[in-house]
Amino acid sequence: MAEAFVTGGEHPSCGICPSRRFPLGEFDVVERPSADCPFNPADGHRYTAAGVPVCVHPEKVGLPPGRYRTEGVPFTVELRLPDSPSQLDAYLYEVMHSAAPGVLELLIEQATQEIPQVFPEVDVLQALRRALN
Repeated sequence: MAEAFVTGGEHPSCGICPSRRFPLGEFDVVERPSADCPFNPADGHRYTAAGVPVCVHPEKVGLPPGRYRTEGVPFTVELRLPDSPSQLDAYLYEVMHSAAPGVLELLIEQATQEIPQVFPEVDVLQALRRALN
């Protein structure tokens, strides 16, 4: 089995989150708990009716809600660059540090393409270095 994508004790995901047991794409992520993914008291996890593990805290695992396992939804990322280059460093820092590890590479690629289009005066490499430190 592939390694879980969340490791280490300092990550904000819950201790029983499927992201700690499964790799990206092997569980779904939903906005919040609901009847569609009931809690299983036998093991403390949530599952879809089809038995797919579910994370109910997208903000903690750094993934947007999606039926990644159930429907094979691919991971997509969408940067929403700020209005001003003076806000870019703080925005990139927050986005990069809250992203799921498997999504981080996609964010970097997208930032490399979009920042020069929106802020041609910004050195993308320097902005990304600041964000990742």
